[in-house]
Order: sequence, then structure tokens, then C-alpha cells
Amino acid sequence: MIDGINYSQEELKHITKERSNSFSDFHFEVFRFLNEWFDGSEWITIQTSGSTGKPKPLIVRKAHMIQSACITCTYFDFQPKDKVLLCLPLSYIAGKMMVVRALVASLDLYPINPSGNPLKETNLEFRFASMVPLQIYNTLQNHNEKQRLFKIGALLIGGSAIDPELEKTLKDFPNPVYASYGMAETLSHIALRRLNGAEASLNYVPFPSVSISLSSENTLIIDAPLICSEKLYTNDIAEIFPDGNFRILGRKDNVIITGGLKVQIETLEATLREFIKTPFAVSSLPDNKFGEIIVLAVVNQIDESLLSENLPSWQKPKRIIRINAIPLTKSGKINRAALKQMLMGDNN
Repeated sequence: MIDGINYSQEELKHITKERSNSFSDFHFEVFRFLNEWFDGSEWITIQTSGSTGKPKPLIVRKAHMIQSACITCTYFDFQPKDKVLLCLPLSYIAGKMMVVRALVASLDLYPINPSGNPLKETNLEFRFASMVPLQIYNTLQNHNEKQRLFKIGALLIGGSAIDPELEKTLKDFPNPVYASYGMAETLSHIALRRLNGAEASLNYVPFPSVSISLSSENTLIIDAPLICSEKLYTNDIAEIFPDGNFRILGRKDNVIITGGLKVQIETLEATLREFIKTPFAVSSLPDNKFGEIIVLAVVNQIDESLLSENLPSWQKPKRIIRINAIPLTKSGKINRAALKQMLMGDNN
């Protein structure tokens, strides 16, 4: 069911061919995806987020997507006719999986055009919604939208890191709020982290069907036979605890080696967020003396004395570069590759 209306497969095919003024462009994206889903093929093409380069196409089994959807639907105990919100682009796995979950669990799916304020035009109370941090932040700035957010039965946040200040705000939510860990290759999340209530934690809890381990470089290895045919070797540096839960420390390709010392970009950014309030990102540039130097890209000026007061000398950025905006991927992550190109251009 889409927007409370049941459609047959033939009707879905007809809708994708004959445009109607009663449907938005986003509705047509949903219908086109459904048409592809029911085309008889066992495979479907998805794409990566592109946070470290250009998005790449992946051909995956629809059966694996169904298994992923079943895992999530079971975890959240979805019931037929539960209202769920789709406000994420269909171009990435997070949006596609919302549709598949609705199919698997007979949910009522309500597509709302992906935007920074997905609850602006609706008064419906949803059993479940998945959003990126920017959508959550924007929604909290408006009283009416914030109240609608409070009424969502379970809220899932993914796509990019959650700012510590935003996470503090979410601790007061009356209903469960979760951060997700996953990627296109795992067909959405394989672990969740509770952000509020008595179960709140900094660590992710893998689903029961998922096993994790570490490589020799301390990067996470995921064994999820229900959704991946082979083990997945990630670039995510992680720490696994005795109870089997884990914490992500950053990406292997986001390590800066400056003067022989390793700096994890995500860890440094987390420290900087405590006292830098303007949008920023950490990157690096080549240097004859140090090999690499830490570069801080900022949108507005900052008090540079705060860096000396809060960071050891070897972690202090050696250059601060003003830019108009932090480049982001369509899924809301910092586009590290684009940022590096921007800084290299500024350095010439």
C-alpha cells in the first residue's frame, strides 16, 4: 500500500508509463522501483554512497534484500498496516530498503519528497521512520515538526555521523531512537546503537545473524550470510568488546600520518566539535617536512587559540582554509574526495 492505496502490479506498470497529476515525481520514483522489483529478475542494481569517491554500481540479489528487510521488520516488531515514512532518496539503498520492508511486512508506506524538513507537510503519526541527521536537526528547529517527530514510534538515523549535541537532544525523546551501522554492500544496517533510554550506548549491537571480527589492521570484517554471499572486509577501523558489540573509530583511508604520527580524522573531528560551532571538516595536504599536514576546512572564521588550548601540538591543524561550504554526498556524508580536491586547488 502506498499513501493508503493498494496497487496491483499491472497498475504500477501503467502508472510508470502514464503520468498523472495526482502523483509527485517522488511517487513515480517509487513506482519505477517497484516496476523494477517485479520485473522477474533475481538481481537489481544499487549504488554506493560515494563518500570516498564516485558512487559505484553494485548488482545484488533481491533475495538478500528481502532477508535484510525481514531482519529489520522482526527487530522492530512491525505489524501489517503500520504506517511507515519514506523520506529518503530512492537512488540509494536506504530508500530502496524502506520500500522492500513495506512489501515484506505489508506496511502502509507514505512517500514524502526527500527534503531537509520531511515532516513539514504531514500530520500523520508514523510507526517508523528513517532519516539522516540533517533532517532530524532541521525538524527540531520547528515546534510543530518537532512534536510530529516525537510521535514517531521508532526513529532510525543513518547516512552520516551524528553530532554530539544532536545526540544529547535525542536522549529526551519519548520513543526509541537508533543510530544505524551499515553500507550499500550490507543492504542497509547490520547493527544498531540505541541513542536514548536505559539502553543508550556508544556501541553498536550486531543483529543475531551477523558475526564480526577484526583484520590485522583492526578493520571490521562482517560475516552476514543471510544478506552477503561472502565475508565483507571493510575499511572501518573498529573496536570489538567482550560482549560482541563494537565501536567504529574511523576509516582506514581517513588516517593522516604527519611527522610519523597517525591521526584518525573522525576522532579529531569529534574533539573539534566540542568547541567549533561553524561547519568544518578535517583533511590533509602533502608536505615536504612532515609528509602530510593536517588541514582544517571551515565555513566561518574560528578562534584559533581554541585549537592550541584543546589539542596536543601534533594534532593541531597546520593550515586553516576558509571554504564556502563543506562538500557532501547525496546521502549527507562529507565528500572526502571532493574536499581534498578543493583544498589541493587552493594550495596551488
